[in-house]
Amino acid sequence: MSREELYTWVADLLAEMFELDRASLTLESNLYADLDIDSIDAVDLAVKLKQMTGMRLQPEVFKQIRTIGDVVDALVNLKAEQSA
Repeated sequence: MSREELYTWVADLLAEMFELDRASLTLESNLYADLDIDSIDAVDLAVKLKQMTGMRLQPEVFKQIRTIGDVVDALVNLKAEQSA
């Protein structure tokens, strides 16, 4: 899956999970400031990502995620690590 496809998938997932306007989501959208996602929502997102991808983001990586682009980058990096 390309980075662009991952972005589309993550944005669609966020829109569905948190009832957000899909058209307003960009790579720069801040999960906390722009999308009003709290820490419990972030845990729900991490669990959903693991269920759907089979890939678990390490807690230290997930703590550094701030934007949708950060989520996409973390998934790209995780995929690359698993392929190596």
